[in-house]
This record gives sequence, structure tokens and C-alpha cells, in this order.
Amino acid sequence: MKLGVLFSGGKDSTMAAWLAKKAGHEIACLITLHSENPDSYMFHTPSIKRTETQAAVMGLPLITKDTKGIKEKELEDLEEAIKTAMKKHKIKGIVTGALHSNYQASRIQKICSKLGLECINPLWHKDEFQYLQELIENKFKAIITGVSAYPLNASWLGRVIDEDFIRDVTKLNGKYKIHVAGEGGEFESFVLDCPLFKRPLKVTGADFTGEDNSWKMEIEVD
Repeated sequence: MKLGVLFSGGKDSTMAAWLAKKAGHEIACLITLHSENPDSYMFHTPSIKRTETQAAVMGLPLITKDTKGIKEKELEDLEEAIKTAMKKHKIKGIVTGALHSNYQASRIQKICSKLGLECINPLWHKDEFQYLQELIENKFKAIITGVSAYPLNASWLGRVIDEDFIRDVTKLNGKYKIHVAGEGGEFESFVLDCPLFKRPLKVTGADFTGEDNSWKMEIEVD
């Protein structure tokens, strides 16, 4: 089936795209929303414009759309972006990286049902500890680009999701209930390499903004 992927550049949407391709589907395009609201309920925001570089190393067309990120209203912008993908690339379904978020999954499903599209969620309810191990085993290199929960701070930005990361975030899960895969918005990520990429990306620069336990990193990549 020809599919469009709702793509943020983070680990979840990238892994979902790879799993959909492994299952025999054709990834026809990526779809990225650029939200003006850094606290969007639906969309990832750190380094979101770098998805253009990721799409290039995947050899896939990228559809982008701006949204003000107003709760519920941003779903109309998402629907328009999906309609563009249907027109340009004849997609028959949408891939999401939803893991446990009923808020996101239900709203995307509603749009897909309205448009007559399949909604495919390869990560849905996957065990989060197993999932992080699978990222490493399948040679996904993802770094942390945003944190938004105590006791996470600026020192976590740029960290690679590796065995040390899993060990540390597991401790925080036990003590502070931090979701180890960041599904509660505790942290956000950016993929620098994975099996879908023709070559790895390198971080060539970074700007940090934030305070206390809320930080974001805007990166440049090549």
C-alpha cells in the first residue's frame, strides 16, 4: 500500500516509517507540520525544519505545512497536508509514530476515516523498554533535542539514545515516573542515522534555549 508518513524527524515517526516499509508497504512521501506553538498538543517542534535534510537522505518527497498550533484547530492544517499528499502521491494510508497517546492517535484516526485512508500505527502499545532496545539493535542513532520534565535539564540535550541513556532514564522512570520513551512529552529526539538513510547526518551547529527543566536545541545538520 502507498503510504504517507506523519514525520517529525524524531525516533518514533522514523521507526514507524521503517517498520511500515519492512512490512511491505511503499513509503510514498513524508508529511511534516511546522507549528508556531512550541507546546503544540499534536506536533513535535525542536529542529523540525531539519526534516528536509532527513527526507533528502531517504530519497523521499516531503510535504510541509505551517500551523499556528492552536489546539484542535491545528488538526485542520494536518488534514489539508494529508489531502495534498493524497493528490500528489496517491497515498492510501497514513503512518504514525503513536506509542501510547490516545489524544494523537484518535484524532489522526478521525481524519483518516473522514478521508477514506488506512491509519497504520506500527508502534502502538509496544513495550517502551523493548522499543528503546530495538532502536539500538537496528542501528538507529537518535539524539535528544528537547526536554520538558523534572529532573531533566539542559545536560540531556544532544545525548544519544544508547545503553547508558536507557539505564539513566530507567532510573528516572522508577523515581519520577518519567516515560522511558518520552511519550508523555518528557523529551523529544532527532534521528541522525537509521536503515532508511543513504548516509548518516552530522550535527554542524546547535542553539540552546530554555530554563530549569524545559530546554530545546535547534540543530544544523549536513
